[in-house]
Amino acid sequence: MVYTSLTSPENRDYTYDLKIAHLYGNLMNTYGDNGNILMLKYVAEKLGARVQIDIVSLEDEFDKDYYDLAFFGGGQDYEQTIVARDLPAKKDSLEEFINHDGVVLAICGGFQLLGQYYIEASGRRIEGLGIMRHYTLNQKNNRYIGDIKIYNDEFDETYYGFENHQGRTFLSEDEKPLGRIIYGNGNNKKDQSEGVHYKNVFGSYFHGPILSRNANLAYRLVTTALKNKYGQDIPLANYEDILAQEVPEEYGDVKSKAEFE
Repeated sequence: MVYTSLTSPENRDYTYDLKIAHLYGNLMNTYGDNGNILMLKYVAEKLGARVQIDIVSLEDEFDKDYYDLAFFGGGQDYEQTIVARDLPAKKDSLEEFINHDGVVLAICGGFQLLGQYYIEASGRRIEGLGIMRHYTLNQKNNRYIGDIKIYNDEFDETYYGFENHQGRTFLSEDEKPLGRIIYGNGNNKKDQSEGVHYKNVFGSYFHGPILSRNANLAYRLVTTALKNKYGQDIPLANYEDILAQEVPEEYGDVKSKAEFE
């Protein structure tokens, strides 16, 4: 049964409403993923939006017309196997949501399950939704673990994080990486890619969670969802005015690409 896990305070005036589906939030939240939910709520409220976050889990319907943003976190192989069995019932609605530019943040297992398939550490193949065409292979006796930094050329943004994954993901020709590797391993340690950007789906292996260290990405997700709902010309506060000052100094200038030129 879908249930609301978090809402904005009622003693404020809001201009907008933002409804977020936390897909399998009771199962796929192993790596601090609830921090991403809290960051989305924080940024949305800064932008004048009342937020409602619902857990959409096993045997629940994902209402593509009700939600403005979906978050799909990571989990262990056991939980992901359970989720993979339930996902086909949600495929049509999720596929339509994605193909109509719905905003999705998918981390690790959620990222993998939106693709064609992934191979567990044991070698067992788990089918994904196939909405996107990437796939994930395993590796023996090794994981990609450590700090990572990537740069997104399209948005002129830098993202910082921590990766911890056994899978090696390979993107399809119609998918872009979330960013190119500055340091770290990324999707597969071969093609300098990390994560995925497809329509308004943003996927990554960053744990920790990703949005707490990358307010610029949180701002992009929330503003994209609000503009989808209310129109591209709605007045929203600039990132620099509400969030830029909150980025820790050690993460550097997230708007500059001079160091990469």
